[in-house]
Amino acid sequence: MSIDESTAAKVAKLARIKVEEDALPALAQEFNAVLGFIEQLNEVDVEGVEPMVSVTPMRLKRREDVVNDGDQQEKVLSNAPDAREGFFTVPKVVD
Repeated sequence: MSIDESTAAKVAKLARIKVEEDALPALAQEFNAVLGFIEQLNEVDVEGVEPMVSVTPMRLKRREDVVNDGDQQEKVLSNAPDAREGFFTVPKVVD
């Protein structure tokens, strides 16, 4: 896949990045370099390779998935500047 100047201009517009007309060839060349690197990565044989968290062998710390902070509505709403009927009340910002 090759990126031309018009495609580079479209990408810049979608990213809301102002790119001068004379900088488009360099931007297209950078996009092509990135895509070339991605194509190189796609050629790597990763069959049988497990996904890694880190470059050093380690296991993620795991915790039991339990709800332990529920039923504190009154405590949470005690910090609110304005609470009504068990909910935070916020001022109207759009007419």
